[in-house]
Amino acid sequence: MLKEVEHDPKKCTQHIMAVHDAMYILNGRWKISIIASLCFNTLRFTDLLREVEGISGKMLSRELKNLEENQLVTRTVLNTQPITVEYQLTEYGHTLKEVIDSLAKWGHNHRKKITGKE
Repeated sequence: MLKEVEHDPKKCTQHIMAVHDAMYILNGRWKISIIASLCFNTLRFTDLLREVEGISGKMLSRELKNLEENQLVTRTVLNTQPITVEYQLTEYGHTLKEVIDSLAKWGHNHRKKITGKE
């Protein structure tokens, strides 16, 4: 028998608002993929272009700037010839790793359910 859960409208509204806030920051087609790529390594701009399939240089630049403004990514310009720029997740950005891992697990399970393949 299912246990009835008490509904608290205030908690529900706060929960939905928190999800809305997260989705506002992580919205779009590319941000999650960029963050997922940076979970494992510091990457150069061109490495990110290769890693995030289908993104244009202009869009990657825009998304990285937005992630930097939201303190999820840091941009480091190295004193090399030619100049090298590297991107990495901030400590705060790394707090999204659990979210990314959960999304990856769900995506894997969904693909398996729908296609019957791993």
